[in-house]
Amino acid sequence: MTEFDGEFSPAFEIAEPAVWRAPIIFNSPHSGSVYPNAFLNASRIDLEALQRSEDSFMDELIGHLIHDGFSVVRVHFPRSYIDVNREPYELDPRMFNGRLPSFANTRSMRVAGGLGTIPRVVGDGQEIYHERIHIDDALGRIETLYKPYHRALRRLINQAHQQFGSVILVDCHSMPSVGISRDEPKRPDVVIGDRYGTSCSPLIATVIEETMAARGYSTGRNKPYAGGFITEHYGSPATGLHTVQVELNRAIYMDERLRLRSDRFATVAEDFSRLAERLAEIPLDDLRPFQAAAE
Repeated sequence: MTEFDGEFSPAFEIAEPAVWRAPIIFNSPHSGSVYPNAFLNASRIDLEALQRSEDSFMDELIGHLIHDGFSVVRVHFPRSYIDVNREPYELDPRMFNGRLPSFANTRSMRVAGGLGTIPRVVGDGQEIYHERIHIDDALGRIETLYKPYHRALRRLINQAHQQFGSVILVDCHSMPSVGISRDEPKRPDVVIGDRYGTSCSPLIATVIEETMAARGYSTGRNKPYAGGFITEHYGSPATGLHTVQVELNRAIYMDERLRLRSDRFATVAEDFSRLAERLAEIPLDDLRPFQAAAE
């Protein structure tokens, strides 16, 4: 048991409609905003700095889709505490007291950047912890939060896949309106990540791009975000499992400095409803394994 368990329950929610409109799951893995007291005490930065790593309000933007016949998954623990959009054991040896498991991935680019399964820094590069944490704490978070979340998500995906023959997982994120590098070009309103065409049928990315563009959003694909572990791990178009990451520019729905919903929040939520409907209109025969394999 981790210190988190005694402070908040449940760690995540899966909401299924009474009747599925289509085999589409909207997932928000980074909007969690409940911070364990022990974690806050161990942090060298304040709560406001930690919150900059959140995909603030993304769970609210998609939450109403349950009423339209779509499944919704949302995580309540913060990504700065443990990040479910990583491999289970992307661990930085510099962070821990104690021996890491021999199978830990200590050399990934994400670990090098301080953004492993147990992050060392928040999004703008600030160090999180006063001192090293014990490896047993990290492994406890993986066992009690990370693994149950992925087991539940996998069950939901399999359930939809068995019922419909295919499934679309829309992994929903938000990004700062301005990148850390001054050389980075202006970010679009929506970035569609399909791991450069490998995690879903091209038709899905095209539908998202056309639907959002028609509603006035600028769009991009795979830059600066092509999709993380969830997109890569669950996307298998050849077997009818399609995963796509959708990154919203935070400036289109919130005040980034004040962390408040903007006047456009309701409009953006409504646009998500339209996007869900357009995805639901894709013929299932175009998404089933034999079709995906032939593309």
